[in-house]
Amino acid sequence: LNARQTQLLPLYTSLFSELGVGAQDYRAIQQRQSAVSGGLRMSLSGRTTLADKQSAQAHLVINGKALVHHQGAFQQLLKDTFFDLRFDESARVRDLVAQMKTRWEGSITGQGHALAMATAARGCSALAAFQQRHSGLAGIRFFKQLHEQQSQAGATDALLAELAGIHALVLQSPRQLLLISEAEALAAVQAEVASLWADAPLAANSQSMIWTPADGRVQEAWLTQTQVQFCAKVYPAVSAGHADAPALMALGSFLRNGFLHRAIREQGGAYGGGAAYDGNACAFRFYSYRDPRLAETLADFDASLDWLHSSKHQPDQLEEALLGIFADMDKPLSPSGEARQAFHNQLYGRTVAQRQQLRERLLGLSITDLQRVAETYLQPATASIAVVAPSAQRAVTEGLGLETQTL
Repeated sequence: LNARQTQLLPLYTSLFSELGVGAQDYRAIQQRQSAVSGGLRMSLSGRTTLADKQSAQAHLVINGKALVHHQGAFQQLLKDTFFDLRFDESARVRDLVAQMKTRWEGSITGQGHALAMATAARGCSALAAFQQRHSGLAGIRFFKQLHEQQSQAGATDALLAELAGIHALVLQSPRQLLLISEAEALAAVQAEVASLWADAPLAANSQSMIWTPADGRVQEAWLTQTQVQFCAKVYPAVSAGHADAPALMALGSFLRNGFLHRAIREQGGAYGGGAAYDGNACAFRFYSYRDPRLAETLADFDASLDWLHSSKHQPDQLEEALLGIFADMDKPLSPSGEARQAFHNQLYGRTVAQRQQLRERLLGLSITDLQRVAETYLQPATASIAVVAPSAQRAVTEGLGLETQTL
């Protein structure tokens, strides 16, 4: 996909189950979906490779579910939608673009910290750069512009042609099927699926790689209508397969429990704050959520590192951090959730042996290891900063040397 198609991907994936199919318009398809299934949904899945932070795998994933006695009709619906999706309902697409623009703008107050972190991390890995253009703050601004353009003559028809072009590329791509069913129904459902897709063979070992150029160091403030700040400071780190990744994982929990929660939430008044290692972005990220402060919070991020190196720490502090990590790793899933997780782990090369090695490395950590990786990777000269802030904070953000962007 080129840069423009990448920016249109969120719209394309959202439209997959919202348009007409074949001779049926979108209203008829909505009724058909409701009659035989819990709905269809397309999303983008991607992970950075374990060994190289400048390459990643990505897949478009279509999810759906149905009762066993509706399986045949559901599988037919899925196949029809995939091959015969219509791109000629202009009014429908204009409505959906407006809905997405409103929803994305509204998401800022709910996930401003995630958007700020994604912006600051976009120079750390290929996948991080791709995701920022696809669905980050830059993506939100793109959708505002796209919505405004729909009032121009011929703009929606041109957009539909672009979306049809993306769909044509998807139709040519290799495909895999994951079928999850009760054991007693599995054989019959497998046979039904195999028969239905017999004229459209599925290629195995599907891989799509992302090599998006990273943007380097980021120093940005995105001004919008929010009444509070969302702050992020990010350092480039290592990929998830690196030997230092477990120590960086533990470091995030250690700083959050020991310093950041108290400084940013209890004393600073933010709704939340902390630090975490992100193996997909290949970054170590500090953040605050719904924060009344800005410069002071950025200073607290730095102060947490001073605390790490200058204070005396007890072993039970590290144990508490590790318990939180293991609780998150071992949280129970539904049977279908476990099957999906196992499939995606296999798809992205996350083997049982690799996950076991991660556990062993976590259990072998010491506080000295946390201090070592902080000193190695969290260097001031490499840090990126991104904040989402009210428009009234322009003077403050410019005083911090941040390049101002407007949403």
